[in-house]
Amino acid sequence: MEADEQGTLARLRSLRRDVFQPVTKQHGGRIFKTTGDGALVEFPSAVDAVKSAIEIQRSLAARNAPLPESQRLALRIGVGLGDVIIEGGDLYGKGVIVAARMQVLAEPGGICISGSVHEHVGDAVGVAFEDFGSQNVKNFDRPIRCFRLRPSLGTADANAAPHLDSAPRIPDKPSIAVLPFQNMSGDREQEYFADGITEDIITALSHIRWLFVIARNSSFAYKERAVDAKQVARQLGVRYLLEGSVRKVGDRVRITAQLVDAQSGVHHWAEHYDRDLADIFGVQDEITRSVAAAIEPRLLAAEGIRALSRPPADLDAWDMVTRAMSRFWRLTAPDVEAALALLKEAVARHPDYGPAHSMLAFCLVMTGHFGYRPLFEVPKLAVDLARRAVELDDSDPWAYLALGYVAFVARQTDDAAAQFRRAVELNPNFAAAHGYWGYALAFDGQSEEAIERMSLAMRMSPHDRQNAIYMGGMAVSHYLAGRYELAVDWARKAVQQGPSVTAPHRILCASLAQAGRVDEARAVLARMREMQPYISVDWVERMVPYTAARMPHFLDGLKKAGLT
Repeated sequence: MEADEQGTLARLRSLRRDVFQPVTKQHGGRIFKTTGDGALVEFPSAVDAVKSAIEIQRSLAARNAPLPESQRLALRIGVGLGDVIIEGGDLYGKGVIVAARMQVLAEPGGICISGSVHEHVGDAVGVAFEDFGSQNVKNFDRPIRCFRLRPSLGTADANAAPHLDSAPRIPDKPSIAVLPFQNMSGDREQEYFADGITEDIITALSHIRWLFVIARNSSFAYKERAVDAKQVARQLGVRYLLEGSVRKVGDRVRITAQLVDAQSGVHHWAEHYDRDLADIFGVQDEITRSVAAAIEPRLLAAEGIRALSRPPADLDAWDMVTRAMSRFWRLTAPDVEAALALLKEAVARHPDYGPAHSMLAFCLVMTGHFGYRPLFEVPKLAVDLARRAVELDDSDPWAYLALGYVAFVARQTDDAAAQFRRAVELNPNFAAAHGYWGYALAFDGQSEEAIERMSLAMRMSPHDRQNAIYMGGMAVSHYLAGRYELAVDWARKAVQQGPSVTAPHRILCASLAQAGRVDEARAVLARMREMQPYISVDWVERMVPYTAARMPHFLDGLKKAGLT
């Protein structure tokens, strides 16, 4: 504030408007009080409160990334649980006091929760909190157990791990061992089920070409042994471990899994699955598909963050591509430009490395579609890169994903679907291929199949940054089917997930107008013009890839909102 009062206030207002308020509302929160730099919010459940806190901090981190340190805003968030008293427009009670004390204990950019909140949340939020011990806090006679999430939100600098000269060489690409899942059923006869789940996951992960997977026999050498993650990873020469458990009771089963960076001890991902056991093998297939698909973007993200801490001169082709993709999916203009520059360097330095070509092709088309650069400058180079990627490796699903997206923006839906289908054939767990396949169908008005495809993608990878795009596609599907209120709901979710992406704002504007909510549509249009001052009916008609039969319907909504 001292250095730039007006700029700081503008950033604070933008944070409240674009992140804090919509995320809070999405998770059922009620804002009871705001101060100059703080807020008090009540939620219907501890899970909703913690999910909201995580999403706010992640969104703020993405907004801060392109800014110099002196211009970054950092929030501390505390979450408490307890009875409250509502008096007028204010909130009182033990739960409020606990939340306030937790906020003080949180690090800037981090979250601190009480022990009671941690018990209620369990593993329902997909991240692992660090036990901060019992802390003495103001106005409480006894210490309060605290858990915290550091600003990295489950990531860490793996280079900080000690160097072990005796360790096997870790492969150049990401490497993982799947330890035998523990049988928690109390019935030795259920060992086969836990073993079957483990073997299926190993097989599924082995189909991911960029991933080095320890074979089944080596992994099962650790069965029924108490192991230390760092020791196992050192012995096997891998960076990541997947651990889990199976609990079968009657006709129900709960399977948990967690992905650990064994060098740093950081948990990158955790999930649990509750299923009926009408068909054991069907359950195995479903769990395997879900776990493998969910792990893939987590590994990409983890590797990208690890590579960011290394000087560019030391990066090999894989590190360069994953670092670029980590930057790209922040979906801000500076990060997109940095990602493209790194991918172009990767293509130049490694001309025979297919993934560099396919990723660059895909990102070029994406940047055109989402307004970071004119679309008409992209297709020829993107097509050449994608075709070259297929020449280098015709089993690289990302190459076909890029070709499919090129066909999509050219409004060639049949060709796009064929390319996406090929990507899925090569990797059935490829959530992005399912998602963009559905996205292409959505813009052609094939709404029901589009919804099915994108729903599958989001179910396979529920915490993927790309879900903002699929949510926008869901809005398009409902819009073209005439379900405008549903389109509004999905478009708002897409805007909340990716506030800097322009496409969700367009479908939100059109959907609101068609739903008769013209004043709201005009407000969104004003925001669109801030993001894209050049936007017009003519620009949309040339640049947004609705097929010819569907474009008039979309334009009708934008015109009702006032776009000319």
